[in-house]
Amino acid sequence: MKYMNFMRKFRVRLCGLLLVLLQLGFAQEVSFRITPLRPVEELRAEAFKQQPPGERGTFLKPDLLELVKLDPTIKLDIRYATTNNFLGTPVYTQARAFLQRPAAEGLLRAHRELQAQGYGLIIHDGYRPWYVTKIFWDATPDDKKIFVANPATGSNHNRGCAVDLSLYDLKTGKEVKMPSGYDEMTDRAFSDYAGGTSDERSRRAFLRQAMEKQDFLVNPKEWWHFDYKDWKQYPILNVKFEDLGQ
Repeated sequence: MKYMNFMRKFRVRLCGLLLVLLQLGFAQEVSFRITPLRPVEELRAEAFKQQPPGERGTFLKPDLLELVKLDPTIKLDIRYATTNNFLGTPVYTQARAFLQRPAAEGLLRAHRELQAQGYGLIIHDGYRPWYVTKIFWDATPDDKKIFVANPATGSNHNRGCAVDLSLYDLKTGKEVKMPSGYDEMTDRAFSDYAGGTSDERSRRAFLRQAMEKQDFLVNPKEWWHFDYKDWKQYPILNVKFEDLGQ
């Protein structure tokens, strides 16, 4: 009887663990975590009441494309729509990824080139409403602010011209290992970090080469973050995902 009870409890725990893994997705690891300086809901309420910085100049009309609609084999792992992110709570209302049309089309070309080599792109983030950048900045301790954008100047994510991404293996469907995890606020995240395994560094370089070929530049402090060359031509946006249509 004791053995049967033990096995019953074991199966329940195992099922619970499997459920967690399924919710995270096989391509997804547990994110780096910080303790927000203030409750995120409090910061969100404040951010909603504020406006992006004023800008001067002439900008192109925004034309955001949803990435998975360009090619369904582009995977999404939008952690900011889950609790599996560096703040430990959802900040997005929907798990979606957008880029301005030229950037999105360049990303699609990179994805198809990588497919010929046995890889696909997995997207962690694209266009980001300005209010989320404000939350990130206000929640992050000073010693880690080099990893988040200052809302006073905005982020290229706010312009729809930055993308956070990695590679997944076409055979297994799993995200590949890189020198650091996504959103890890350590020097392992730097694009020129010399540690990790040779395979991890090679995959990081492979991703970078494919993206740079399509006019994206890597962020020196985040190997996963790429900025499209024409980001200065687009304005800072603060449009919520649910207002971008389906």
